[in-house]
Amino acid sequence: MKRLLLATALVGISGAAFAQDVVRLGTEGAYPPYNFINDAGEVAGFEREFGDELCKRAGLTCEWVTNEWDSIIPNLQSGNYDVIIAGMSITDEREEVIDFSQGYLPPASSAYLAAAADADLMSGPVAAQTSTIQAAFVAENGMQLVEYATPEETVAAVKNGEAVAVLADKDYLVPIAAESGGALVLLEKEESIGGGVGLGFRDSDDDLRGKFDVAIKSMKCDGTLDAMITKAEYFGPEAKTWGDAGKEGC
Repeated sequence: MKRLLLATALVGISGAAFAQDVVRLGTEGAYPPYNFINDAGEVAGFEREFGDELCKRAGLTCEWVTNEWDSIIPNLQSGNYDVIIAGMSITDEREEVIDFSQGYLPPASSAYLAAAADADLMSGPVAAQTSTIQAAFVAENGMQLVEYATPEETVAAVKNGEAVAVLADKDYLVPIAAESGGALVLLEKEESIGGGVGLGFRDSDDDLRGKFDVAIKSMKCDGTLDAMITKAEYFGPEAKTWGDAGKEGC
């Protein structure tokens, strides 16, 4: 799923974050169903439920912090929060500057959303959110890339004719297409990008990462994680899950 964020490495924060009274979970709050802000002004979505369950299993007191996507890694490294939980794909480039937990979501498909089913992806700009794996894919595959700071802006670019299509996580685009009344359509062409989604940690926080890894594995082993992924309000019964592979080593 999602995103390729190349950030300049900052000075790491020493010490294990879980020794603190509160572990701060950093998310974007703008990418449903992964994470969003609900009507009460609180973080909601799959990652909210998942993160709260992880903290419970790890015996940690956690609080949620929101941060814009394009600075989410630098602000982890500067100590504004202790964990990134924001639909972040595990990539080699990111692993040069932060550490990842084991995956909590399997690799998902990326899709194109356009104003017409016969849209020509080579005829004009293809929109993607800045610093995502989709933006890198567009640039590396001969298409003209136009980047926007937020996912909402990428969709707006298609609506107003600034882009012929937007490439993003299919899970994000499906409800947008459904709610458009036919004004926007998903193209048949899909892309497989990224290596699954994981939690992001500072390099110095191996102990904290270890505690979360144990909690993630326990949710895979007892089936809780797959059941959460396939909830109708999140990714639905047809979503990719861990299945038997997730129970290896249980």
